Amino acid sequence: MSKFLILLGGHLTVTDRLKRQIEGARVLAADSGIRHAAALGLEPELWLGDFDSTSQALARRYKHVPRRTFPAAKDMTDGELALEQAFALGATSIILVGAFGGERTDHTMLHLTLATALVEKGRDIFLSSGTEEAWPILPGAHAPDLPDGTLFSLIGFTELEGLTITSAEWPLNNVKVPFGSSLTVSNVVRGTLALGLRSGCGVLIATLEE
Repeated sequence: MSKFLILLGGHLTVTDRLKRQIEGARVLAADSGIRHAAALGLEPELWLGDFDSTSQALARRYKHVPRRTFPAAKDMTDGELALEQAFALGATSIILVGAFGGERTDHTMLHLTLATALVEKGRDIFLSSGTEEAWPILPGAHAPDLPDGTLFSLIGFTELEGLTITSAEWPLNNVKVPFGSSLTVSNVVRGTLALGLRSGCGVLIATLEE
């Protein structure tokens, strides 16, 4: 198994849990995401993007890191290019760090939907900012590793059918959740969380204590 960590330009809080999750991963940085490398004590093996959001200070600090430069006028974001590169290098599992927040809500939404699309194709993708984590949820059984008491929400990208949630403050049993419903927002883990889904897709977002 080849685990890759991709550094993106969103928010990041370094936690012991995150350090454990990324241990042993190969590291790629997408544009300004390289600013998280120092906080994590990591050195990317490749830095790629159009570098339109990289400061001169970062460019000087990491001038020794190999780069792949792309034009600003392109059909993919720097984050998607980094994902493509990771798969080309043999990635079987990818953690997107810095996937949330920042100045670009559109990028946050893209990371969530892109990760879901990749999981539909059989890829293993996990997203984190240190204090928030996200997993694409597709038909089947899911058991995200979350501490007891963790706040979580399941946001449907479609109507969800046959949704079951156990070991939660508000469990559900084989329910239909209309697209756009807030039924699955703000639940709490009670024990070992488990989810099952018959059809539809969405993303589980958990808020963790620092």
